[in-house]
Amino acid sequence: MKDFINKLYKNHSLIYKALLFICTTFLIVYLFPKSGKFKYNFEKGKPWQSESLQAPFDFAIKKTDEEIASEKKSIINNAILYFDIDNSIQPKVNDAFKEQFKAIFSDSLPNSVSNKLFKTGERIVSELYKYGILSEVHDFSKDRSIVILDGRERKYDGFYSDLVKQDEITAIIESVLAKNNLSNFKTDFVALCFDLIEPNIVFNKTLTDKAIQDELSRISFTRGSIAKETLIVSKGEVVEGDKYQALKSLQSEYESQVWNDANYNWVLFAYTLLVALALLMLLLFLRKYRSEVFENNTKVTFIFFNISLMIFITTLVVNYDAKYIYIVPICILPLVFKAFFDARLGLFAHVLTVLLLGFIVPNSYEYMFLQIIAGIVTILTVSELYKRANLFISVGQITLIYIIAYFAFFVIHEGSVETFKWETFIWFILCGLATLFVQPLIYAYEKLFGLVSDVSLLELSDTNTKLLKELSNKAPGTFHHSLNVANLAEASANEIGANAMLVRVGALYHDIGKMKNPTYYTENQSTGINPHDELSSKESARIITDHVINGIEIARKNNLPDRVIDFIRTHHGTSVVYYFYMQEKKDFPENEVDKLDFSYPGPKPFSKETAILMMCDSIEAASKSLKEPTSTKIEAFVENIINKQIEEGQFLNANITFKEIQSIKKVLKHKLANIYHLRIEYPE
Repeated sequence: MKDFINKLYKNHSLIYKALLFICTTFLIVYLFPKSGKFKYNFEKGKPWQSESLQAPFDFAIKKTDEEIASEKKSIINNAILYFDIDNSIQPKVNDAFKEQFKAIFSDSLPNSVSNKLFKTGERIVSELYKYGILSEVHDFSKDRSIVILDGRERKYDGFYSDLVKQDEITAIIESVLAKNNLSNFKTDFVALCFDLIEPNIVFNKTLTDKAIQDELSRISFTRGSIAKETLIVSKGEVVEGDKYQALKSLQSEYESQVWNDANYNWVLFAYTLLVALALLMLLLFLRKYRSEVFENNTKVTFIFFNISLMIFITTLVVNYDAKYIYIVPICILPLVFKAFFDARLGLFAHVLTVLLLGFIVPNSYEYMFLQIIAGIVTILTVSELYKRANLFISVGQITLIYIIAYFAFFVIHEGSVETFKWETFIWFILCGLATLFVQPLIYAYEKLFGLVSDVSLLELSDTNTKLLKELSNKAPGTFHHSLNVANLAEASANEIGANAMLVRVGALYHDIGKMKNPTYYTENQSTGINPHDELSSKESARIITDHVINGIEIARKNNLPDRVIDFIRTHHGTSVVYYFYMQEKKDFPENEVDKLDFSYPGPKPFSKETAILMMCDSIEAASKSLKEPTSTKIEAFVENIINKQIEEGQFLNANITFKEIQSIKKVLKHKLANIYHLRIEYPE
């Protein structure tokens, strides 16, 4: 049992990665669509590339969205309109007319004229209320069918033009008077009627809308059907018209199928295999080419988290409305990975993520092509992310590539640009704006995962930071030495393509441990008094080597990132403090001196950047002892120091080549030659 626990403890890192791998795989599979998937790809107006296709089962041909929209519009525009009538209005108007008639028309009129006027008035009222007078005018066509309801009873079926609108009352009055040769009484009748007439027809919107909804609900979304084993399309045949609609209907049938228990488990198993295979490729890539990332569980978790997050966001958008799919800023993924790791890892993870998204998005080939091209452009264009202008320029280029590629795909599908919706470009512009969110996202990731980006390194490289100010006050000589080393290291890193910003920051902080006992280091001894004169060689060596441990303690106390602390740990590797080692041998020739007592604790440099710092630190420190330097002396000086470090095996753990070391030597020789260039002596 104890052995088993010990084995678990020794392999806890691999166990964690296995659990992370399994959890991420199941999470991604859970986000995948729970429906069938059509196994053929086809495009409207293009030849059918697969073998001749027969219907695998009976299915209905679905109407196009345009056909359904047209049917709905027709139903809405031709639906029966329902109106309510108030039967109490007309009798009330008739009674009021009888009372008002005598008051308006004088008794002096002959009885025959008076009787004719009265009967004409009754005829006008009857004409106006024949079907009814509308209370308000609506924007309906005259030939719309109407139904007038008296309570629940259907009183009249006709057309909207039958109803009297209030602006038509005057014309009806004039028409009736003209027929009876009484036009000279027009003014009196119009005044009388407008005082008496009341609308009695009200539009019943609730009932009309209900009737429309009933009609809409009865719309058939299919037109005809295709029987099993019927030939749908032959190989090489152009996919258009009814064939295209039949294929779309078959595809819809596949994608809308709810899996039964048997095939659901099999498909789920297949999805799990594919996702696991993609994530396994990522882990193998990390193990083979990015071992330092693979060994760090936090970094592996960070990578898996970002991939899962992008898939989750894309799934949400697809479920809401697939037409907004290109608003999701997938290019944030390679940007983030490049900021914290490198371009190769960023592109590899981006491509795998896009391949996984192909299971979720519609038009997967088009989507994957656009996103992979955009990811490549992101990797190629974005450099020095901490420079804000670079990010804006790169996002502009990415957006342009999106627009060009999408436009090209549209022309290929449709064969023209006449139906292209130019507002589609707004999606890509929004995607570009969302990509700018990468800056605050990187800051949040730094705090959550303890990672370091070039933006943080830029902040740390400011010599006005609290720690560097303290170094310049307590150990000014060490501070000046660190600045010189930083310049040498940055130039060397640029020469071989290493991370110049990282090595510069590492150089600025590599000797902060000397703040604890600054006067024990020659660069800070301004009084001519050497405290080592009163110490034994072992004690002096211990104080000198302790600046590495002290530096790590100070760095951790000030929350410096681990990537920077690595430079403090490794800048002397396991080298020996030769001056005090030789002094000990000289003082005690009869004793055997243990080199470990005079060696730095290590570890040796394990990256290009830490190896560069070791070389530059040794060269800069030792260069102070050069007397009357010449080009030959400088070349021999650089060669001797770096060759000695190679002989001691200090760079065995660093992924740096002999060719790169030779390039660094050239840079250091050139820089030292500039520093120690002899000046012309003028006569006094």
